[in-house]
Amino acid sequence: MKAFLFPGQGSQYCGMGKDIFETYPAARSMMEKANELLGYSITDIMFSGSEEKLRQTQYTQPSIFLHSIVAASLLGRKDVIMTAGHSLGEYTALCYAGALSFDDTIRLVAKRGELMQKAGEIHPGTMAAIIGMPDSALEDLLLEAGTEGIVQAANFNSPGQIVISGDIAAVRKAIALAPSKGSRMAKELVVSGAFHSPLMKPAEVELAAALDLVEIRDAEIPVCMNAIAAPVTIAGEIRKNLILQLTSSVLWTQSIQTMVGSGVTEFIEVGPQKVLQGLIKRIDKSVKTGGIDTAQELQQCL
Repeated sequence: MKAFLFPGQGSQYCGMGKDIFETYPAARSMMEKANELLGYSITDIMFSGSEEKLRQTQYTQPSIFLHSIVAASLLGRKDVIMTAGHSLGEYTALCYAGALSFDDTIRLVAKRGELMQKAGEIHPGTMAAIIGMPDSALEDLLLEAGTEGIVQAANFNSPGQIVISGDIAAVRKAIALAPSKGSRMAKELVVSGAFHSPLMKPAEVELAAALDLVEIRDAEIPVCMNAIAAPVTIAGEIRKNLILQLTSSVLWTQSIQTMVGSGVTEFIEVGPQKVLQGLIKRIDKSVKTGGIDTAQELQQCL
């Protein structure tokens, strides 16, 4: 049984989606509609923008969403029993599952990107990847580093790969302490804010207000949501979990385990790059993985 997965920030690359735009008229019309809705050409940024511009959160988020949802729309929902997305990718999953319209989602992800960028300017923070440390050592690490400020787990990406987020001094203290807790590598990430931490609180109120203006419908296929690692279809729960997601940990490992427990045996990553496929192989080696990023990969499935 099959699930579609959608990537989050960090999967962007220059030229993303261009071949799909050029190959499929339906993709071209969706992408041109996105340009109209946003009031600027997101496709110019995706196809020929600089890496620096594409890395700005306000552009990264609509770019990844657009690439992913266009490919998923062409593929349809046949045989897909569940879906999930990593952070930003959760919005793609909800759009794919019919809980959010395309028009509303492109506006929402652009707004979310702006709000997260702004929150990062109000409360400067950072993030770090902690590799090879036993999950059992995390609590002690955060407790000791927490003497320098706010720090929490932002992403449980796979066993032995956790991303932490928070105040710069606290995150850097955690990086320094991590080898003593068994970490093989601890590295600060290039980000514009402390995503999935309480430092995103300023964005939460405005995102909730933006979500209030949008119709959220019950999902037609279950979406395993980041903040709770459980499948959700009810509109009210979807709204609550989307707001929670900004300041909560992304429970990715737990979400994949939940989906496998629900009968999923094959995961297809739809959108740019192969980040999620790599994580799944580390979470559960028994499942099949695949990815659809390019027009050529789409052609093999259609």
